[in-house]
Amino acid sequence: MGKITVTDNCGGIAGLKVIEPMVFADERGYFMETYNYNDFKEAGIGCEFVQDNQSASKKGVLRGLHFQINYPQDKLVRVIRGEVFDVAVDIREGSSTYGKWFGVILSEENKKQFFIPKNFAHGFLVLSDHAEFCYKVTDFYHPNDEGGFMWNDPDIGIEWLLGDMTEAELILSDKDLKHPPFAK
Repeated sequence: MGKITVTDNCGGIAGLKVIEPMVFADERGYFMETYNYNDFKEAGIGCEFVQDNQSASKKGVLRGLHFQINYPQDKLVRVIRGEVFDVAVDIREGSSTYGKWFGVILSEENKKQFFIPKNFAHGFLVLSDHAEFCYKVTDFYHPNDEGGFMWNDPDIGIEWLLGDMTEAELILSDKDLKHPPFAK
């Protein structure tokens, strides 16, 4: 019980992984292991998670693109209610995929998880009316260690899945609206 399917090097970017847990469903509902250290270690994710976070957002909320400067975190993210388009951008200096991005839809229906290693920027867009987003991290939150860049930076060129939404309808925090361009 508890085996997972892992897609490595998503979008050709080393380190990114999409995880699909085995789900046992019947007429009563379902059961799945959302995290098993041994299974994840076998899949190349042997890090120690020290904190779990959860957020709730409504449709059109875009959070990101964020990263930690001196205390980078590995992240394991999933959606337990609704649907989001989750994005990671490689900011590892010297990486052959520096500045490249990959996105994946995470939802309560597909139950996929996304592993984002240290030194990636992260963000997501809520596609459903509401979404609850959970993530495990490998370092504690340091409030003065946040970095970020523009969600719509043309040098990165993320193709956000806006669907029937317009950019004007997106909901961003004041902080996210003030992030500098990626080049800075």
